[in-house]
Amino acid sequence: MDFEFTAKAFKEIEKVLETKFAKRGNQYRAILLNPAEGRKLSIEIYPNIAIGSKKGNLVSIFTPSSHVQLHFCTGYVASDILGEVTFFAEYKDRISGIVVEKQAACSTFTNVDNNLLSGDFEKLAPEVMLSGIALSLTEPLLEKNKKQE
Repeated sequence: MDFEFTAKAFKEIEKVLETKFAKRGNQYRAILLNPAEGRKLSIEIYPNIAIGSKKGNLVSIFTPSSHVQLHFCTGYVASDILGEVTFFAEYKDRISGIVVEKQAACSTFTNVDNNLLSGDFEKLAPEVMLSGIALSLTEPLLEKNKKQE
């Protein structure tokens, strides 16, 4: 998939996360603050950069206690209703994603079987169910990508 972060994409992400990205070279950076919960999160997006011998999109999340990266990001889903943006990367029949909430929180799900994204979530063990539900928002984009191949 040839996904690119466009100006329109950044505007959509900014709207949902209620923030603004600052551009420095090929880096876009935004800070999310939640003083009531004592949380701070920085998000950096590097579109189309060298990652080893290939080029791709890199999404980095920094919090006071963690650093999470998603290499070769192939898309995102911005949800006004949920107040979150899901960045995802596909590899064969697996998906990894970072869900960033406007309340300055994030969740990471890696190497999730695509088959968990649809179907009856109640049949899944609770510890597996969350990843399927969280990444299920990406399913329409994953199906669209398959049709384009």
